[in-house]
Amino acid sequence: MRASICFVILLQWLLFFATAATAQIRVARIFSDNMVLQRDQPVKIWGWADSHEPVKVDFNGQHAIGMADENGRWAVLLRPMCYGGPHIMTISGTRDTIVYHNILLGDVWLCGGQSNMEFPVSGWAKVNRSKQEIAQADHPEIRLFTVGRAMNYLPAADIQSGEWNVCTPENIPSFSAVAYFFGRKLNRDLHVPVGLISANWGGTLIQDWIGWDVIGKLPAYKGFDPKDSVAIESRMQTAKMRYDSAMARDAGELNSWFQLETDTAAWQETIVPEDWSHAPWHDATGTVWYRKEISLTADQAAKGAVLDLGVIDDKDVTYVNGVRVGQTGNWYSARHYHLPAGTMKAGRNVIAVKLTNADGGGGFVKDGHSPVLVWGGKDSMPLSGRWRARPSVLSTQFNVHFKGPNTFASQLYNGMIAPLNRFSIKGVIWYQGEQNTNSYADSKQYGQLFKMLIKDWRRKRKSVFPFLWVQLANFDPGNTDDLHSHWALVREGQHQALALPNTGEAVAIDLGESKNIHPTNKQDVGYRLALSALKVAYLKDSVCSGPVLQSMKRKGRKLVLTFSEIGSGLISKGNARGVVHGFVVAGRDGGFVPADALIKHGKVLVSSRKVKRPVAVRYGWEDDPEGLNLYNKKGLPASPFRTDNGSFSGAFARK
Repeated sequence: MRASICFVILLQWLLFFATAATAQIRVARIFSDNMVLQRDQPVKIWGWADSHEPVKVDFNGQHAIGMADENGRWAVLLRPMCYGGPHIMTISGTRDTIVYHNILLGDVWLCGGQSNMEFPVSGWAKVNRSKQEIAQADHPEIRLFTVGRAMNYLPAADIQSGEWNVCTPENIPSFSAVAYFFGRKLNRDLHVPVGLISANWGGTLIQDWIGWDVIGKLPAYKGFDPKDSVAIESRMQTAKMRYDSAMARDAGELNSWFQLETDTAAWQETIVPEDWSHAPWHDATGTVWYRKEISLTADQAAKGAVLDLGVIDDKDVTYVNGVRVGQTGNWYSARHYHLPAGTMKAGRNVIAVKLTNADGGGGFVKDGHSPVLVWGGKDSMPLSGRWRARPSVLSTQFNVHFKGPNTFASQLYNGMIAPLNRFSIKGVIWYQGEQNTNSYADSKQYGQLFKMLIKDWRRKRKSVFPFLWVQLANFDPGNTDDLHSHWALVREGQHQALALPNTGEAVAIDLGESKNIHPTNKQDVGYRLALSALKVAYLKDSVCSGPVLQSMKRKGRKLVLTFSEIGSGLISKGNARGVVHGFVVAGRDGGFVPADALIKHGKVLVSSRKVKRPVAVRYGWEDDPEGLNLYNKKGLPASPFRTDNGSFSGAFARK
């Protein structure tokens, strides 16, 4: 009997150790070597283990013990600590140990948004002076973390990927430029370690970044349920299989739409360069064929040439007179194809472009560089203007809605933000909004959604942390009039969020590029965000923004405007006489006309000979306003505004 009992006990121990040998503690992916933990706040460390597994965390003189629950989730809380380091963290269970090295205590900023926040120091785009910036990016107290892209219908338990890296010339090129320049300014001014968590995805709507428990209450989402993800995925997969089959057997290739004799009578007339947002298929992905006929002289045809198609998004295969002359698979890049002598002929010639767009945007990009045929670098023939176009495969033909970020709200919040809600931060910087300018209704709704996002993130962290953002830069999308500017509406919605506590705005109305939605001056964007942070988050007594309209009075035929955030005074940049550009005024008929504006005694006087009794004024109310020059002496530009939107609360007295 005793031998049997001993055998059973021995067997139990063997089974225990066999199980223990494979058991492991897992820590959330936001924790790694080189991380920055938030100073002066409680710090939560969490992860997963076997149920009821005890877990001990040793860090900076603190010893915290926790135990995994029935589902294997564990967490421990460390008391607030002052900045410094480097430190080592040891996380141990009964059978294994994890050690993290080179940890700093400092300020952690979550940096979110779309492509202008994603924009790297050097990568798919380059900031100004990128080589110099990279060479000088040796900041051991700045740490970088890029959250791996992820979409989820429901909040994820953890992010998919990412690790902390020390800011060095080797690690900085692919990191968010805005986040880096922001963090660099704070580190230099405060002498405190800075951790930057970059969580962004280009071309995404603000709806993607708001929790479903909040945004799902809006009327637009009535009847949707993210818990039905299995059924949603099944429908999408079936549709996508049909779509993929059509893409593989492209009708244009099968029927040789690139040949000279192709009948294009049923093809649509279109304009090149122009992106797909202006085309009948603007909501689709897929393939569209373009054709352009040109007539050449015998002398022109006898020479070699370069076919410059400008920037195309995403892919192209290009033919001249039925012969493939080049193809490019890189999105948003220029196409330059060399045409050897003999490719073209005297008389009629045909250029055919098979253009395939896989996700967002699409088409010939209007970036200030139009398609052209060039001989020897001197003689040229413009190719912009009217072309013929015909879709061969469109996602809309198959009811395909790709499982991209914009197909279902909250996916990016669930996959990239929700898993970080327990990680202590100092605050958030945000650069997004371009994707919400695609329609007047979306632009007008942005202010509501933006406030919704800020409140949602704060509520889930149980903290009114500093939230700072970049107001959209100037840009010319070429499809809205000034009075109904989509971009101006989004800027207004952003600006109105300053009504929320602990918020700040970096105005970028002078930092954009008319034909480049990704302007390359990210240094000043980061600098202006840092100025806001120094005042809002660190309570520095400084001017952190440009002039903001405070009140308006009418004095005879003039409107007298008073501004806050002027510091030591207003200036009209580039004009010594105080003349300010960019104002329009309207009488009670609502018709706006250009106005004269002058800085006098610290105020701006606005008037027009055409308006006897002005009642409303606008400044910079355009997608791409030119010549705006109202600044404060700190060199920061005034935010665009209008007083006729029903939300202006400044005084309006008649005299």
